[in-house]
Amino acid sequence: MNKDFIKIRASCLFSGINDEELTGMLRCLNAKIVNFSKGEYILRPGDTVESIGLIVSGSIFIIQEDFWGNRNILSSIEQGQCFGETFACAPGAILNVSVVTQSQATVLFLNVKRILTICPSACAHHSRIIRNLLSDLANKNLRFNEKVTHLGQRTTRAKLLSYLSAEAQRHNRAEFDIPFSRQQLADYLSVERSGLSLELCKMRDEGLLEFNKSHFILKT
Repeated sequence: MNKDFIKIRASCLFSGINDEELTGMLRCLNAKIVNFSKGEYILRPGDTVESIGLIVSGSIFIIQEDFWGNRNILSSIEQGQCFGETFACAPGAILNVSVVTQSQATVLFLNVKRILTICPSACAHHSRIIRNLLSDLANKNLRFNEKVTHLGQRTTRAKLLSYLSAEAQRHNRAEFDIPFSRQQLADYLSVERSGLSLELCKMRDEGLLEFNKSHFILKT
């Protein structure tokens, strides 16, 4: 059993599916593995999407860029998570975001039509993968609503506190790592990097938190 198969089996999309079932499903779903370099665009605005991408290794960003190259990071997708589901499940939908690798990445592409069409001959497990896909979409919707809450705050400090509080709750502890560099965090929260760095230093001096690069410790 190769390491990619082990990572695929451990993903949320294939939760509850055993090795034999997974082997059959990967054939049925026309699975294809592609390797990407760091900073490579997987999808661009204007593309149509017919496959769901599953991150086998590495991580990616979902971003929006304007005409002048200003970047807004919508979300970070890591190993075991999917991307492209919303557009793939909406026939004819045109992509309005970019998908770019944050690091070297290996992606498994799955034909969405074959996922949504139950195959009576070999894939009675399709109902489970469809439930897993719906669960993934629901979780992404919750994360999007969470980001809207962060961006709805009026100041850089309030946005930071909202984001860091949500991360602490997600990790269920006050010490955690975030998936962003300083510039990436600024892009995610739609603030200037200089103002974000200044506010972090102020919060550290006030004893609200400690940080080292992407590692944070919140104080009570």
